[in-house]
Amino acid sequence: MNRLWLACLILVVLITGMPAQSQSEGFFPYRYENVTLDNGLKVILIPMSGSGLVAYYTIVRTGSRDEVEDGKTGFAHFFEHMMFRGTEKFPADVYNKIINEMGADANAYTTDDYTCYTSVISTPSLERMMELESDRFMNLSYEEPEFRTEAGAVYGEYKKNLTNPWRVAYEEISGLAFSQHTYKHTTMGFVEDIRRMPELYQYSKDFFQQHYRPENCVLLLAGDFDPETVKPMVETYYGPWETGHSENVVPTEPEQRREKVKKVTYNGRTLPLMWIGYKGAAFDPTDKDVVAASLLGDLAFGQNSDIYKKLVIRENKAQFVSGDFGFNRDPKLYDIYTMVYNEDDMDMVLAEIDQVVTQFQNEPVDAERLDNLKKRNRYGYLMALDTPGSVAGNLARIVALTGGVEAVDQYYETMDSLTPADIQAAAKRFLQKNRRTIIKLTGSGGQS
Repeated sequence: MNRLWLACLILVVLITGMPAQSQSEGFFPYRYENVTLDNGLKVILIPMSGSGLVAYYTIVRTGSRDEVEDGKTGFAHFFEHMMFRGTEKFPADVYNKIINEMGADANAYTTDDYTCYTSVISTPSLERMMELESDRFMNLSYEEPEFRTEAGAVYGEYKKNLTNPWRVAYEEISGLAFSQHTYKHTTMGFVEDIRRMPELYQYSKDFFQQHYRPENCVLLLAGDFDPETVKPMVETYYGPWETGHSENVVPTEPEQRREKVKKVTYNGRTLPLMWIGYKGAAFDPTDKDVVAASLLGDLAFGQNSDIYKKLVIRENKAQFVSGDFGFNRDPKLYDIYTMVYNEDDMDMVLAEIDQVVTQFQNEPVDAERLDNLKKRNRYGYLMALDTPGSVAGNLARIVALTGGVEAVDQYYETMDSLTPADIQAAAKRFLQKNRRTIIKLTGSGGQS
């Protein structure tokens, strides 16, 4: 699909509120097909003719959230590494050689709620890629020396992360905000667990056997292919994958009833930063409060907000202020971030943030401003769907949280129905002092 065609489609969406009927019945602009194999593997096929490319994403609906056993955190992220260790049929060096010959870019990332394996390939390489990917998801093979080596590399990655003050702040706010839920630890895991990971070879095998099962995965293909050709191919390569996934019971987080504040000293130079996290809600694209909250972060603390213009542009008190009220499988945090130039201004900046919160709780946002943000969101989302890789990349989290693409249409339908009163209701529901956690981080080596 070329960008001119996409721009015309977006114009239709913005003017009429509906996409061209030749493309989709909802907001999402491409036709797609859901196929579920007998073993439970869900396959989402999104044909996009013309590019000669296919985005090949395997979404494992297991992230650090699912690590419920004491002393055994960090394994979801660990398998992001181990999945490139190869199989008996395609050892790592053979796998890498084939990937390079195809000109593919095979990668992976891990989040709190899911793990995603990504690649973009040429259409003629699709069946070869499917042979490689189905084999490693069914037959991953590694010995204990390889396991220990990779576990050591993970610990090295953790220590590298500590050079970033925001990583340190994230670890601190996660640990302080949650007492029972597994969002208490980051995707990397608790440091003491990472250190002892090399001793847990057998547990790693058990983790793989439990979570890397077809009924816990979604294969997402977007690009230049014929679905009728691909469907039997999927059956051939993934049909033999045996079921066996069992869902871990994730502890429910108790209701937070008091504000939590912690001062943290970072071992290095950094400008002072503040991270404020309000307890949010699980993602539900049909819940007005949840969808309103996703706009509230931008309205109250985005680059067009009054507080940004005041503290960042006019008064030069902060390097930035931003709000990210994102989506998670379970209630997590709606975050506000700021980095100030002077530590003495941190309390003043917090007072300004509190004033903004009070304003949004007591006064409805300007209707025209809300409408403009809706249009920008719709336009921005559609403009980010111009290549197979961007389509798959933008869908990955939604698919991981809900199991399908349908939530995109549900989310934008709910968003379109929002009024200023809905934004106000979300601010009242979520932005409560007794439900927030604050990290104030300063450097030990002075400001930089």
